[in-house]
Amino acid sequence: VSHQRTDWISIHSHICHLLIPVLGPQPCFHSEQDRKQGKEQLLRRQESLISLALSTAQGFVWAGKPLEAIPAALQALRFSSRLFGPASLQLVPIYLLLAEASTGTGRLRQAAKYLSQAQWIVLQTPDCSAALQSKLHRGLGLFSVAEGKVDQALYHLANDVYLATAEFGLNSVEVSGGYFHMANIFFQQNKMDAANSLYTEV
Repeated sequence: VSHQRTDWISIHSHICHLLIPVLGPQPCFHSEQDRKQGKEQLLRRQESLISLALSTAQGFVWAGKPLEAIPAALQALRFSSRLFGPASLQLVPIYLLLAEASTGTGRLRQAAKYLSQAQWIVLQTPDCSAALQSKLHRGLGLFSVAEGKVDQALYHLANDVYLATAEFGLNSVEVSGGYFHMANIFFQQNKMDAANSLYTEV
């Protein structure tokens, strides 16, 4: 019952009205043009559902409610897998969000599985953008922090900064997240010169 309540609060109360047109039987079309329009409409509905589920999950993570984020992110993953395929790059941000939410609830083994899935997709896609690789390294870095593996965390966050710089430029806002998380690590290690330097960069 508690799982159902969490699921309802997280996502189902928001997407119930969208599920029937997407999952229910599709109408029978009599012309090629009608069929084409029907497919386009179904695609728009699926994309709308994914977008809503993903933004809802992200909102819960930002609000510090990782448990509520998981059902919404799982819905986004389910429909994205259907729409784009199980090895599509579109799934990577969802896996990273699921990993972040799982880490926030203390489910580190589950978070590791989501990160492995995201990493596998990126490695299987040679033309993956530096921006997405940057996000992956940030996710791996934050997971390493949660595991207490500080050196590994710094390695991933340095890669995050490098890739974000390559994609967006040296003084872009996108680079600041990697610097910020690195600064937090140095701050916790009482390496104040390095921490203050990175905070200043942010």
